[in-house]
Amino acid sequence: MGKRQVNKSGKSRLIRKRSKKAGLPPGTLITELEQTDFAARMSLLDYDQAQITEKEIKTVKESYPFKDLPTVTWLNIDGPSAAVIEELGTHFNMHPLIQEDILTTGQRPKCEEYEDHLFVVLEMMRYDEQRHIVKFEQVSLVVGNQFVLSFQEEVGDVFDAVRERIRSAKGRVRKMGADYLAYALIDAIVDHYFLVLEKLGEQIEDLETRILGDSDVSVSQEIHRLKRELSLLRRSVWPLREVLSNLQRTESYLIQETTRLYLRDVYDHTIQVIDTIETFRDMVAGLLDLYLAAVSNRMNAVMKVLTVIATIFIPLSFFAGVYGMNFEQMPELQWRWAYPLGFWSVIVIAAGSMLLYFKRRKWL
Repeated sequence: MGKRQVNKSGKSRLIRKRSKKAGLPPGTLITELEQTDFAARMSLLDYDQAQITEKEIKTVKESYPFKDLPTVTWLNIDGPSAAVIEELGTHFNMHPLIQEDILTTGQRPKCEEYEDHLFVVLEMMRYDEQRHIVKFEQVSLVVGNQFVLSFQEEVGDVFDAVRERIRSAKGRVRKMGADYLAYALIDAIVDHYFLVLEKLGEQIEDLETRILGDSDVSVSQEIHRLKRELSLLRRSVWPLREVLSNLQRTESYLIQETTRLYLRDVYDHTIQVIDTIETFRDMVAGLLDLYLAAVSNRMNAVMKVLTVIATIFIPLSFFAGVYGMNFEQMPELQWRWAYPLGFWSVIVIAAGSMLLYFKRRKWL
């Protein structure tokens, strides 16, 4: 998935091919990540209220000593391979289905409860300023008693604010457990939805201005692109309500009562995001109607001008046809002023009268 647009391989943003997994038993690890030009990048943050340890690690074994410590450990893996997932699964006792879902990208956001873990899948979105598109990336969280494992498809995320709060000991994150860290990561992802929606809102306003001006064919293409973006956003965000609702209601010992209050706040933010997306979808649908109406009005204006011109020339063509006939006994042919006065005066009077009539009727 990586960047869920039509990429170099021609894969669709909306359709995910799973032919590689057809017929294989559940729990089979097959990497579906498109970003395969770098080795898995792993960063570790271990902290409590008094101290913090932060470092980049090269192998999974370097994280083993932190598993049984009373501190909170956050291990983030970018671009994991099947071998890395399998090794982590063995050490942290992750169910094979969790390992499979981490590598199977493009999933619907969900929350699954296991005996010693909570498994959360959600979508991270970022706005590409250069290409003016939204990038979608699957983020998987495995929440344990004193640790959180986060898996991303590629390098780069929206968790810098969380890392800075941990480093500077600001807020509650250093005083709370792994469940609060998981909440902070989910909250960072949801808050970034608002930034993406702000950019899309600016695009909608810009399109409205262009439509009311002299819009071209590219406007309709932009409208359809925005419709696809909003459809993808809706598909990614709508199930998140159920995820957060399940996290609030779960009876798992991994979620403390104090953290449920903060999860409720994220739930409210998610509802706001969904409402904004639905509003934007209605606005984009209205933009398409406005664009079609503007094109129709411009076409009507052109047709009106052409119709007026054709109507004026109909009688003129009649006079020209009559006097273009080769009859010898036409009385006007022997008159000296027949051409300048007879023919042209009639033509000018007829055309002028029709123009005056059209103007009085406000057709011009």
